[in-house]
Amino acid sequence: MTVTTVGHEAAVGRANAALQTYTLSGDGWRRSPGETLQQALADLLHWCDDTQRDFDTALKQARARHAAENSPSA
Repeated sequence: MTVTTVGHEAAVGRANAALQTYTLSGDGWRRSPGETLQQALADLLHWCDDTQRDFDTALKQARARHAAENSPSA
């Protein structure tokens, strides 16, 4: 499975939309993009705690999906 340029741009667009909530928050403008990402990930960890989801497993699966999408097609 490889991601096309259009698919990549769509994925980046979805991530930008999700992170926009953080950058538009009251103190979001004070954060660097790296700090914004850290805050979003920390919030997702809290969400996983409350919903009994396994963050590490989800991250591992997301990394595998990303790798598969970026691999050259056979």
